[in-house]
Amino acid sequence: MIIRRVGEVDGVKWGNGISRRMLVADDGMGYTLTDTTVWAGTRSPLQYRNHLEACYCVSGTGIVIDAAGNEHRIVPGTMYALDKHDGHYLVASPSEDLRLICVFSPALNGYERHDFGTIAFSQY
Repeated sequence: MIIRRVGEVDGVKWGNGISRRMLVADDGMGYTLTDTTVWAGTRSPLQYRNHLEACYCVSGTGIVIDAAGNEHRIVPGTMYALDKHDGHYLVASPSEDLRLICVFSPALNGYERHDFGTIAFSQY
């Protein structure tokens, strides 16, 4: 059995926020569970070529914009899943952080970070 508390897990600054990777590949579960904060007022161009991701909003507000430009509002209780390795923009409200519980499959190693210095979507 694995027991972890969010305050006991070091955060990884992933680009526009901090992610506490509660489960990673070395845990042997086959997926990663994160408690991720997206900093207020940020816009993140993201894509996961090697992972599928589902996110559930527990606090804050924002929008996720798909590659076609369709905007989807995120409020507490909203889940979105990137079931086709979708490129997307994650935008946090200018007035508050966005907090998401996320699942990645297959599991992350735990140290991955985004690079927003490229023109395309940041990916890993």
